[in-house]
Formats: sequence, C-alpha cells, structure tokens
Amino acid sequence: LAPGVTRSLQEFATVLRNLEDERIRMIENASEVLITPLEKFRKEQIGAAKEAKKKYDKETEKYCGILEKHLNLSSKKKESQLQEADSQVDLVRQHFYEVSLEYVFKVQEVQERKMFEFVEPLLAFLQGLFTFYHHGYELAKDFSDFKTELTISIQNTRNRFEGTRSEVESLMKKMKENPLEHKTISPYTMEGYLYVQEKRHFGTSWVKHYCTYQRDSKQITMVPFDQKSGGKGGEDESVTLKSCTRRKTDSIEKRFCFDVEAVDSDIPASQYFSVDSMSMSHCVVRTTCTQRSRGCLLELQLLGPAPDLHSPSDSPGERL
Repeated sequence: LAPGVTRSLQEFATVLRNLEDERIRMIENASEVLITPLEKFRKEQIGAAKEAKKKYDKETEKYCGILEKHLNLSSKKKESQLQEADSQVDLVRQHFYEVSLEYVFKVQEVQERKMFEFVEPLLAFLQGLFTFYHHGYELAKDFSDFKTELTISIQNTRNRFEGTRSEVESLMKKMKENPLEHKTISPYTMEGYLYVQEKRHFGTSWVKHYCTYQRDSKQITMVPFDQKSGGKGGEDESVTLKSCTRRKTDSIEKRFCFDVEAVDSDIPASQYFSVDSMSMSHCVVRTTCTQRSRGCLLELQLLGPAPDLHSPSDSPGERL
C-alpha cells in the first residue's frame, strides 16, 4: 500500500478501536446498572404485587359467594341461625377488607418504587450511553485535523490522476505496441522463473524457482517458488555460471531444456534444473520461451551467441 493509504488505515483503525472499546465498556456496564436492577424489581416488587392480586381475587370471590348465600336465607330460620349467619358474613367481610388494603398498599408501593427502582436504572444506562456518544464526539474532534489533511490529499490525488490519466494510457499503448523499447529497468541482466529438475526417491520432478542473473559476474541466484502458498518458500542459492549447453530435443522428454554447470559447485553432475525463463548449476533447465525468442534470450543475456537451434548436432548438447 502507498504510505498515504497505510497511514489513513492506521488512523481509521485507531479511531474505530477506541470507539469500540468504549462501546464494549458501555455494554458490559449495562448488566450492572440496568439489567440486574430491573430484574430484581420485577421479581421482588411486581411479583409480590401479582401475588397480592391473586389473594385479593380469591377473597373477592369468597366474599361475593357468602353474600349471595346470606341473602338467600329463609326468614323462617331460627333467630340463632340468622345471628350466626350474620356473624359469618361480618367475619368474611373483615378478612376481605384486610386483604383489599394489603393489595392496595402493595400496588401503591410498586407505583412509588418505580421512580427509583425502574426509572433510575434507565437514567444510569442513558448516562452511560451519553458518555459513549461524548467519547465519540471527542474522538471526532481529535480526528478533525487529520480528516482535513486527508480530504485535501484525496482531492489533490484525484486532480493529479485526472491530469495524468491520458498520459499513462498513451504510454500503455506504446508499451503494448513496442514492448522491447520500454523494458523495465532492473539491476539484473535477466530475471524470471526457472524449473529445476530434482531427483526424488522414485524418479525426478520439476521444481519452480524464481531466478536472477547478472551477466558481468555470471552470478545466478534462485529461490524455490510455490505459487499455491503465495510466493517464495525457501532460502536463496547463488552460484557462478561456468557453462550453459542446450539440451537436444531427443535427449530429454521436455522442450527448451539446458544443461548448466556452476564454478566450484557442490551439486553432483547428475542433478538437473529447469527454467521458465533461464537456468543453472550443472543441471538441466527448462524454459517456456518460444523457439525464436529462446535464441535471442541466450544470445543477449547468458554467456554469448546462441547456436543455430535448428542445426543438427551429434553431441548430447550444444555449448553456448
């Protein structure tokens, strides 16, 4: 990423992280200042009021039943029986009166407690919410200078982009039309991918490497390259090139292969390599070059003029 983009993402991440930390604190405090007090109020106060309501309803039903029964008494009953019925009604009425008062008292208590056991926790939670919003406001104030700077930088980048887009597009077309005239400047004479033929327990395999070559020093450096894992995987290996010989097509099953020998190489002569654009240390190298471009490649960037690749030869290879 460009330095401006990297810094922007770092600043964004800092703001969002601070804001998220404050939000997490607010959510964690919500259990203590809101959820727990409301749960306690529901169980202890509203629950008790509901029980009082059940008791009141039961006594109301009992009192109404005794009144109806009392009204239906016959006047032919003995005086003693009538007095006993009156006493029973008075007793039930008194109990109903007491239960009614208890129910009214509990409802009144719940109504009063709502202010400090229900409203107060809500107020505390809102205060925490306001603190969170205020923290966001302070972060926005601190971020303001960078936001202004970044806005100006974005606008300048957009203006430069619009101003140079046509030039870049024109250069792209020229590079497409004449790629050799617009080569990328590199400290290496040549660089690219190389397949190395390595011996295994049950035969050989071609292993992909990324390779660089400098003609003056004849130095070749390569490192194993695994496309699936996202790039290079292994340590660099550098050797000094001694010779490079083209492999005859009928001497190996692959096309575009070369025997490469390194100066003072510890690699046995029987080990081979292979390339996607060049090769190395007493080995066979395989490239993906075309027949025509391969000759140009070797002539310009390896050890000297390329042989006539179409001419027959009785030797196992042709020395470059």
